[in-house]
Amino acid sequence: MTEINTGTYCFDNEALFRAIDLVSNDNAQGEYYLPDVIEILKNEGETVAAYQTDNFQETLGVNDRVALSQAEQFMKERINKRHMQNGVTLIDPMNTYISPDAVIGSDTVIYPGTVIKGEVQIGEDTIIGPHTEIMNSSIGSRTVIKQSVVNHSKVGNDVNIGPFAHIRPDSVIGNEVKIGNFVEIKKTQFGDRSKASHLSYVGDAEVGTDVNLGCGSITVNYDGKNKYLTKIEDGAFIGCNSNLVAPVTVGEGAYVAAGSTVTEDVPGKALAIARARQVNKDDYVKNIHKK
Repeated sequence: MTEINTGTYCFDNEALFRAIDLVSNDNAQGEYYLPDVIEILKNEGETVAAYQTDNFQETLGVNDRVALSQAEQFMKERINKRHMQNGVTLIDPMNTYISPDAVIGSDTVIYPGTVIKGEVQIGEDTIIGPHTEIMNSSIGSRTVIKQSVVNHSKVGNDVNIGPFAHIRPDSVIGNEVKIGNFVEIKKTQFGDRSKASHLSYVGDAEVGTDVNLGCGSITVNYDGKNKYLTKIEDGAFIGCNSNLVAPVTVGEGAYVAAGSTVTEDVPGKALAIARARQVNKDDYVKNIHKK
């Protein structure tokens, strides 16, 4: 005997509920048996048929977390195999997790520890991972994302993200952009060829093209009650460790000096310096030691 009944049934719900009322416990065990509805429906002239599957994995029952893990493993292998047959390189398929709804272009390479969730589109010749999470986002071609998270956002072509960057929801990253290590982007339009290379937070912002955000640049978007927009226009240069207190606009081609806290708009081509003038106290340390 090479054929078994998996005990899986598919019914027209109205026919099922009608037939259940006719099920009897007139048997040796005095029990009600669901399969009795098959005979009832057949006698009523309903169509009854069996489906034979070619893949035993399809019949796996899931009654506990162990069986669920087995079913997930079968599905993961099936999904990963499909992508590899379509020209995607998975360095370690056993440690790569891809949603069934993901679409991935050919010649893209995915490294171990990558988790792709929901509806994700990834272009061609892109590198994802290792240890990267992408959720409900679109990623362009020839883009590199390493040890980072992209969530409900759009990333363009020829972009370099990470390591350890976080692209939060409602962000749109243009083409040829650099988002470096420990940079967080949230609800921001980030223009083509612009850069935030390290240790920055850019939230609720519109960043133009060819903008450079120095290390430690922050858009101060929240006053404890409301959030406000920061605009940085094309070609602007934001010095290291600068705070842009929203709502504020830095004009096209403007410069913000390092260490500035900007609270007013900066005109185009201007230099904004918003910090106290440096004062040196000669021999101050010598006096401390005397005390």
